[in-house]
Amino acid sequence: MSDATKQTRYITCVLCEASCGLEVVTDGPAVVSIRGHEADPLSRGHICPKAIALQDIHTDPDRLRTPVRRVGEPGADATWEPIGWDEAFDLVAEKIVATQKAHGPDAVAVYQGNPNVHSLGALTHGVSLVRTIKSRNTFSATSVDQLPHQLIAMLLYGHQFLLPVPDIDRTDLLVLVGNNPMASNGSIMTVPDFAGRLRELKARGGRLVVIDPRRTETAKVADAHHFVRPGTDAYVLLAILQVLTSEGLTAPAPYVDGLAELSAAVAAFTPERAEAVSGMPANAIRDLARDLARGTAAIHGRMGVSTQAHGAICQFACQAINIVTGNLDRPGGTMFTTPAIDLIGKKMLGKGHLGAWTSRVRGLPEFGGELPVSVLAEEITTDGAGQIKTLVCIAGNPVSSTPAGDALGAALARLDFMVAIDFYIGETSRYADVILPPTGPLERDHYDLVFHLLAVRNTARWSSALFDKPDDARHDWEIAKEIALRIIALRHAEDTGDGVIGAAARALNAVKDLPAVVEAQARFRTSPKQQIDLALKAFRTGLSVKSLGETPGGVDLGPLEPRLPARLLTDDKRIDLDQRLLLGAIAHLAASSDPQLAPEELLLIGRRAQRDNNSWLHNAERLTTGRARHRLLIHPDDAAARDLTDGAVTKVTSATGEIRVECQISDDVMPGVVCLPHGYGHAANAGIRLRHAKTLPGASYNDLTDPGRLDSVSGNAVLNGIPVRVFTDAGATP
Repeated sequence: MSDATKQTRYITCVLCEASCGLEVVTDGPAVVSIRGHEADPLSRGHICPKAIALQDIHTDPDRLRTPVRRVGEPGADATWEPIGWDEAFDLVAEKIVATQKAHGPDAVAVYQGNPNVHSLGALTHGVSLVRTIKSRNTFSATSVDQLPHQLIAMLLYGHQFLLPVPDIDRTDLLVLVGNNPMASNGSIMTVPDFAGRLRELKARGGRLVVIDPRRTETAKVADAHHFVRPGTDAYVLLAILQVLTSEGLTAPAPYVDGLAELSAAVAAFTPERAEAVSGMPANAIRDLARDLARGTAAIHGRMGVSTQAHGAICQFACQAINIVTGNLDRPGGTMFTTPAIDLIGKKMLGKGHLGAWTSRVRGLPEFGGELPVSVLAEEITTDGAGQIKTLVCIAGNPVSSTPAGDALGAALARLDFMVAIDFYIGETSRYADVILPPTGPLERDHYDLVFHLLAVRNTARWSSALFDKPDDARHDWEIAKEIALRIIALRHAEDTGDGVIGAAARALNAVKDLPAVVEAQARFRTSPKQQIDLALKAFRTGLSVKSLGETPGGVDLGPLEPRLPARLLTDDKRIDLDQRLLLGAIAHLAASSDPQLAPEELLLIGRRAQRDNNSWLHNAERLTTGRARHRLLIHPDDAAARDLTDGAVTKVTSATGEIRVECQISDDVMPGVVCLPHGYGHAANAGIRLRHAKTLPGASYNDLTDPGRLDSVSGNAVLNGIPVRVFTDAGATP
């Protein structure tokens, strides 16, 4: 290794929402070091262990580099043989077109996983592939994650991605509900270096309050932490609104309507009722409400409140609290960003719609063109017109990350055909007939189209690929382009009788001058880099890919600024709190009996760790060292009642499944609550090709969740507050 061959480069980490700027030293094809970039105006030198593991993904021998085709049934005995790119593209296009010709357009389903939003090419070209397929059976990780956020943003602000974020750099009081940014670095709030920003908040006399059933990493550094029974956050948040409205502590902006209707709707949710249901003291609720109305403050709810039975009510209540206290759109409150590329203002992202169609079996409404992923398995296994026969899975692992994953796996095995765009053979992709692996994160250019929309400071950063892609590799946008063009050509050949299934490449060549193909080729012709360059020049004078590339870390566009009411996309440029859909759900909750558990039941919640990334990255050895993270946390009182000792193997059962996992006795969870991370249990899935991940202990959280339990308003899956029973492995009754 010679200093003369070393290079220092600046790139973006694409593994989580924090989108940290990195300083990377390379020596030829090798990564010498990765550290946080001190001059980056957003991440300010912050880095977490996941970024260090980018080099492990790049060199992972289990990562696929070329397409493979499965031989044999899914499972341990399946073998995978190489297949050429053109042959693979032809096969996939032919299967999609043949399926839709035989069974209708909705017989082909699409699932898009979380990594899509972290890939520029997936956003610029993958979306066009999904539109080309033209199926109403489209699903994504949205409905196991942030669907309530997007629904409420559409209703209140006129667009599903008008999502205000806490102005953490100037607030006096930050209240986080079901939110653990010390582990996540923010979520629907891009806030790298949360720990540093929290120190700054406290140094200026500000406070952090956390509401959570677990004493999370964030709760441990908060000024106050309140335990709350899983699934009851809605009672607490509505009680805060009840105090604000009944005590005259409201000061909404002049463009806000519906305060009287909201006040009437929350009248039944007194702090005393909230205490009885949630466990959070009534006096603490009153004090917090009064504090939120005093000075600048921001309340932000995340996964813990979105993925529960009242997720939409919770997110509506959080927004309403910020609105009625006058903290929306003011420095130190919650604010909208001013991104260099404004996908919302130029109408490049759809505003959203609800119920334009419904799922075939259960009749659940779509949102923004997607159905809740909780219906995917039943749409595959239920016979009849519109039954899903083929699945296109793009950078997703729903067997691990969606409800009743084991049942979904069994459903996938019944498909006529499945293709996965993925570079691992994992819990979901092992069911695919063909896997098309895109380039890795160090081999592609990047610009954060989405997370600049959600960042706590306005910045813009271009990240060139650290390494050139190998000659026989394809970027995800190139894969999307090739499949889409072949689909269009084959459909034309089928419609005109000029071609036959089995001749995708010939059909594409034969109709290359067809207007539909010409239009599609034009749409796909420009690379992601070219599209970003054009967008930057259109939106911001003086900005371009070249200028950003010459500014390591990108440019600082300043703090968040007041933008309302001009930024609103509602028809009348006003915010209406009198939302019949939400106030009706609140009225139903008010009239319902308060939740009760059987004496022997506990409530299961999830958790995340800084070294985990949803359901993957467990194949990187450096991220899986140290204290075991797979264990079930259980309170000492609950462990004693079940004769459990620390480290004992327990059987955990729910209405839909059971798992076995070691327990860890901890008072970090409140009594009556158990806590387990998702994304483990790799060893139980025969046929996956993740050598290190398969050696890790643990069980899959989503073998316990129920696809029948949804937020009744948004359709988001219920992944928190799951009633379970915990036994010793011998099966003794607790």
